[in-house]
Amino acid sequence: MSTDFATQTRLAQERASNWLTEAGLRPTRQRLTLAALLMGDGRNRHVTAESLFAAASDSGEKVSLATVYNTLRAFCSAGLLNEITVDASRSYFDTRIDDHPHYFWEDSQSLTDAPADQLEIMRLPEPPEGCEVARVDVVIRLRRKA
Repeated sequence: MSTDFATQTRLAQERASNWLTEAGLRPTRQRLTLAALLMGDGRNRHVTAESLFAAASDSGEKVSLATVYNTLRAFCSAGLLNEITVDASRSYFDTRIDDHPHYFWEDSQSLTDAPADQLEIMRLPEPPEGCEVARVDVVIRLRRKA
């Protein structure tokens, strides 16, 4: 293992451990592995459970798809990720947890951030009695012009 790769791996593991500990989650081996894949380079990303499972497999880690789903749900519950549902069969998990809109690219089935400064929501409907708006998710579906 090269020194640069070893250093990057160690830094990714440290970032992952800190990320989990600050959220009050026990840093198990599987959580550390998945957190390092999500946060290792410090960039924000959108993943599906399947793409994270593939990344873990590609890195040589043994983790089941069910564990990936359970871990992503735990990360969401702890406030580390936001789940963005684009349709009944597909959810993405976003490491950027502030409120912001998304583009869903139908041709590539990918999710990217949309410019929040260009979005204007003039008014929301009044929530039912006894309820409050927790958040508003905006997913703008795109397809290439024919």
